[in-house]
Amino acid sequence: MSDGEARTDGGSVADGEGRTVGGGSSGRPVEGNRLGWLFEPRLATVVAGSLALVAVAGLVQVSYGAYSMTVGQAWRAVLDPAVLLDPRWLLNFLLGEGLMRTVTGFQGELPELARETLVVWTIRLPRVLVAVVVGANLAVSGAIFQAVTRNELASPFILGVSSGAGLMILLTLVVFGGLTAFLPLIAALGGSVAFLVVYAIAWKNGTSPVRLVLAGVIVGTVFNSLQTGLFFFANDIGVVQSAIQWTTGSLTGTDWEQVRMALPWTLAAVALSLAGSRQLNLLLLGERTAKSLGMSIEKVRFALSGVAVLAAAASIAVAGIVSFVGLIVPHVVRNLVGSDYKRVVVGCLFVGPALMVGADVGARLGMSVLTGADAQVPVGIVTGLVGGPYFLYLMRRRQNMGDL
Repeated sequence: MSDGEARTDGGSVADGEGRTVGGGSSGRPVEGNRLGWLFEPRLATVVAGSLALVAVAGLVQVSYGAYSMTVGQAWRAVLDPAVLLDPRWLLNFLLGEGLMRTVTGFQGELPELARETLVVWTIRLPRVLVAVVVGANLAVSGAIFQAVTRNELASPFILGVSSGAGLMILLTLVVFGGLTAFLPLIAALGGSVAFLVVYAIAWKNGTSPVRLVLAGVIVGTVFNSLQTGLFFFANDIGVVQSAIQWTTGSLTGTDWEQVRMALPWTLAAVALSLAGSRQLNLLLLGERTAKSLGMSIEKVRFALSGVAVLAAAASIAVAGIVSFVGLIVPHVVRNLVGSDYKRVVVGCLFVGPALMVGADVGARLGMSVLTGADAQVPVGIVTGLVGGPYFLYLMRRRQNMGDL
């Protein structure tokens, strides 16, 4: 988009001759209901397709494990009325037993659940929900960073957030082993501090998209080097394995505690990103146009970057560093629904979980299918194997990669 273009209230872009482009599948803004854009055919198709993929992959996840059950048994366990129609059980999972008893005043024993229901709801379903939350967070974070920097190569990894979190994780495991109970919070703090360092380096009477990306690459490179150096100080193979699990991204062993930890921050990040979609659209028009429309560029850029860091940190805190999701999902969504960031953010909220849940199926069951070994690989390896070829395809398909 050029600086001479202006965005209409519907999220479309008006050119200098009064024509409207980019508002929807037909190039016209949606009339009538202000939420009518949610039912635009391309976006509705993306949402429905993503939900179907999450449902199928999630059903596979809850069906396989040490305790074997059929797909039918797993499906009935997920939809067991003993849980879905009993607010005590639902609150027990979502809030924890102590808070559930405080909220409901219930002090007795919870009703017994069937064995299949207990296995699915306490062990397997939380892993699916964590994958959903992580996928949504990383996708939204990447979409915001790409708009803020006006660079389609931007992501939490490129801008140093992931590297800062990884460095703090490894530093805690190797040097401050007594703080491992606070590892999720430390990871989130590390990612936040890393982006503040990036922002400080990029600042020169204001920031620019190019300086932010270059500063992110510099900080990420330095932090990754420090991570590699710290491995030489680890004399416990268990510490090394734990660090590798965190720095490559893994959903192994996740439970309702991780869901409860990430969900509030996820809801906050989603609400803020949707509220900031108009500002993201204006940033894509260019700084001169955005300023002419009354936007305080630096304040908006910093605030939206903070939302992206919050979303990425919520993901890193529960699953470690999962590569490529924040980079490729916004590309996929823009290709499917267009460049209006209201649609992009909503699309990311569904395509990101579909990719993560599907990748986690591969991470959990891939080794047993390929080699017969009962082993799991980190989900970050699977997303890298999927994201790398896709990004190569994009690079070969498009002549110009970089600016949005």
